Amino acid sequence: MESADTQTRLNIAPLAANTSLRTLAYDAIKKAITEMDMYGQDSEIRLDERQLSHDLGVSRTPIREALTVLEQEGFVRSVPRRGIFVVRKSKREIIDMIVVWAALESMSARLAASRASDRELAELRELFHDFEGEAPADHMNEYSNANIRFHQNIIRLGGCDMIAEMTENLFIHIRGIRAVSVRQENRSERSLQEHRGIIAALVARDADLAERLVREHTLGLAAHVEKHGKFPS
Repeated sequence: MESADTQTRLNIAPLAANTSLRTLAYDAIKKAITEMDMYGQDSEIRLDERQLSHDLGVSRTPIREALTVLEQEGFVRSVPRRGIFVVRKSKREIIDMIVVWAALESMSARLAASRASDRELAELRELFHDFEGEAPADHMNEYSNANIRFHQNIIRLGGCDMIAEMTENLFIHIRGIRAVSVRQENRSERSLQEHRGIIAALVARDADLAERLVREHTLGLAAHVEKHGKFPS
C-alpha cells in the first residue's frame, strides 16, 4: 500500500516497577495495539521509541526489547531507516483469519451450550440490553465494544484453554476488522439480530444450532470483507 505513514501515540500509562520492565513494556504496548483502530485508517501506523519511552516512564532499552519480541510474534515490523510499524494483514490474510476464527468460535459455542451457566448466559444477553429500544447505529461506539465483548465471551464460555490460546493473537486483527465492518452496510442491526439468535440457541442448550449460527455469523463477516473490504495489499 502506497501512502504516507502516520506516527502514532499509543494509549498507554507509566509502568510500575514490580516486575521485568521488558515484560511490562511488552504487555502495555501489545494491549495498546490490540485496542487501537488499526484498520480504520489508510496510512501505515508507525511507533516512536522515544515517545513510548516517555509515556511508559522507562528507558528505551526495555522498549526496544519489548518491540523485538513483538516483531518476532508478528505484531510489528522494523523497516530500516523508517522505523517500527504495526503489522496489518492483507485482504486475503484477513479473510483466512476470519475463516479460522469461525471454526474456533463455533466450536466454543457448541461447548458453551453445555458448559456455560444460566447466569453466564444471562450476562451475555445483558451486553445488548442498552440496544433493546434503540438502533445500534445510534450508539455505534458502544455497540462496537459490546460486539467485541460478545465474541470474546463466546470463546471464554466454551471453557477450552487451547481454543482461547489459539484465538489470542488472531483477536488483535479480528477486533479491528469487526470495529470497521460493523459500521458498514447497516451491519450493526443485522449483527444484533444474529447475536440474539445465538444467545437464544445457547439458552435452549441447542449445541448444533448455536454452533451453526456462530459459524454462519462469522463467515458472513468474511463474505462482507471479500466484497467491501479495503485493506493493505
